[in-house]
Amino acid sequence: MGVASCNKDDDEVLPPIGGFNNANEVAASNLVAHFGFENNGTETKSSATTASAVNASYEGGIKGKAVKLVKGYLSYNEIAALNSLPSNSISLWAKFDNNGTNPSVFFSLTRPNEWAGNLNLMSETGWKPAGNDTLVIKGLLVTKIAGNPSFQDSRNEPSKGGVQAAKGTNQWHHLVASYDGATSTYKIYMDGVKISNPEWELRGTTGPLSFTTPTRLIIGAWLPNLPGGTADAWQVPLTGSVDELRVFNKALTDAEINSLYALEKAGR
Repeated sequence: MGVASCNKDDDEVLPPIGGFNNANEVAASNLVAHFGFENNGTETKSSATTASAVNASYEGGIKGKAVKLVKGYLSYNEIAALNSLPSNSISLWAKFDNNGTNPSVFFSLTRPNEWAGNLNLMSETGWKPAGNDTLVIKGLLVTKIAGNPSFQDSRNEPSKGGVQAAKGTNQWHHLVASYDGATSTYKIYMDGVKISNPEWELRGTTGPLSFTTPTRLIIGAWLPNLPGGTADAWQVPLTGSVDELRVFNKALTDAEINSLYALEKAGR
């Protein structure tokens, strides 16, 4: 007597989202760094490993594992691909609370001997007390103009209402800071939607960014928080979680950002 066989196809093919099958396909040729945090802090394109890891562990994230920091950080030595990003996008998932005392920094691409890096992505958690559900997501860039540092930031203004009245502490959110060097436009997105105040997205004639190098990437802290630095009272390492950090050497389009959000949210 023969044994009946089952021909069930276990390799289910999921429909594309925004024309992409998974997040790695989004602006693939422009991706210069990716951190998946699958039980380690290794950067997958260069294989760079952490120079130091302080108060860091790994937990379930938005896609696989995520790094959980308790007044902690991951720091890296120079990654050559990050030393020049005239246009760029920083994409990551973060989970954090307001605290009423200090900002929560997720990403800082440092300048030597300075607290503010060339590129920084944070939440102004120090502006709202614990228990307040309002989010203020802020990008800060510092570029050289005629050899001198020039600061530009972009963020949402909750009092404006609408998408700028972002909510949801202690929940996973997809955050993107995108700078277009051709138009000097700096935009902030949350969960696939642009939330930055249009009045603050274009300031002066910054143009393509010129970095102070060499850079060091820090996830969860400022440069003065590292050994040998002297941090101000408000410069406290992150208590929160970060997942799927990606750095691109171009300003992602709205459609690409929305697709990246949807794909990673779906675990793809």
